[in-house]
Amino acid sequence: MKNYIIKRLFSLIFVLLGVTFLTFLMTDLAPSDSAEMYYLSRGITPSSEILENTRKEMGLDKPMIERYVHWLNEAMHGNLGESYHYGNSVIEQMGQKLPNTLKLAFLSLSIVAAVSIPLGVLTAVYQNKGIDYFIRFLTFFSISIPNFWLGLLLIYLFSVKLGIFNVISGSDLKGMILPMITLALPLMGAYIRQIRTAVLEELNKDYVIGAMSRGLSQKEIIFKHVLPNTFSSIVTLLGLSIGHLLGGTAIVETIFSYQGIGSMIVEAIRVRDYPIIQGYVVWMAVIYVFVNLIVDLLCFMMDPKIRLNKGE
Repeated sequence: MKNYIIKRLFSLIFVLLGVTFLTFLMTDLAPSDSAEMYYLSRGITPSSEILENTRKEMGLDKPMIERYVHWLNEAMHGNLGESYHYGNSVIEQMGQKLPNTLKLAFLSLSIVAAVSIPLGVLTAVYQNKGIDYFIRFLTFFSISIPNFWLGLLLIYLFSVKLGIFNVISGSDLKGMILPMITLALPLMGAYIRQIRTAVLEELNKDYVIGAMSRGLSQKEIIFKHVLPNTFSSIVTLLGLSIGHLLGGTAIVETIFSYQGIGSMIVEAIRVRDYPIIQGYVVWMAVIYVFVNLIVDLLCFMMDPKIRLNKGE
């Protein structure tokens, strides 16, 4: 297992380097550089001489590779630059917004897991029965709804018409209910389908028939044998959803005016705050890389077939 972890870490390091390099290159090719946006964000129209001096101070007159190496060295020491829109460091700005996004993401994921796993098992056990068709119809409906449309619909119904929730969501539990539903509902449909498929695959295997012939009840077979064998699929789904929720909440946070890292990046893109954009992309890359690593390790430990394929 040690060799497997080392190999995965090396591959993930190369992925992170590639993502950071492409991010730096794309922002470098943008029509406006950091020096110009520094003044424009403050409502100042600088002269050519002032812009030239500022570019030299920021090191923008140096070759791109040299600037990337310098930026990478600073990033490895915890310095992702200064935000010229928010007026503080990128790390500090992201640190202010991150807790709200973490809270929203993990509460949404908890709802998804609590609802999807029982319903996924239920549709598999009662395959091609009335309840199976009904739940599958609901999953099709939930998957088909775009996040932004669902969010606007919930605001219209529960905030404008019924007045139950505020239009602008807060970081308290009541203020997070509508954003959580908006994030969780489309994921529930995908989860239920995936869990149903995994459980059906296990139910059709020989060991289930053998367990039934020995007189085990359906409940014992499901909870003691089938579900443990589907854990690797469920863990993989959870890992992908964590990355999606932590990195992909921008639209939902913007619709509900929720003060998280997603709404921050939308504002940064609007004003072309390149240090924030670079920091956000690095954040997303790190999340996806390390969540995938953790998921791989959990599957490696839970599934003997994976260990056998890796030669351990």
